Amino acid sequence: MEKETKEERAHKKFMRLAIALSEQNVSESLGGPFGAVVVKDGKIVAKSGNKVTTTNDPTAHAEVSAIRLACKKLKTFDLNGCVIYTSCEPCPMCLSAIYWSRINIIYYANTKADAAHIGFDDQFIYEELDKPMEKRTIPVNQLLREEAQQAFKLWEQSAIKIEY
Repeated sequence: MEKETKEERAHKKFMRLAIALSEQNVSESLGGPFGAVVVKDGKIVAKSGNKVTTTNDPTAHAEVSAIRLACKKLKTFDLNGCVIYTSCEPCPMCLSAIYWSRINIIYYANTKADAAHIGFDDQFIYEELDKPMEKRTIPVNQLLREEAQQAFKLWEQSAIKIEY
């Protein structure tokens, strides 16, 4: 039997914290059974449980909440160099947030199938994304594109824009 490396122990420590946050969320009725931890250079930058029901914010999933806290603490929107540990495989929204934030690595515990088994099923979103816009459940209608183009033109020409 191979001896566990220091790096493997660290990964497990951070994942156990994400799992503990998910359990705390349930036992204290703070939100859904999900937790996430953002780490940079081996140090915890931010951690959060799911806060959807306590904040009345459907986007306050554990990963998104932890990303928001990490960005605030590091004073940046770019989390390149960070790792996220999440108690469950990220949903489509959280996965997108992870990509947008430029986190480098994702570690997860439970699978999306495990989440679906207890009522957190995101399959319908994956199916919706595969449909043409006109066949999606929520109607999608384009309106005033030409007027909206002005903001994009201003962005293209701006000397003070912050690229991201």
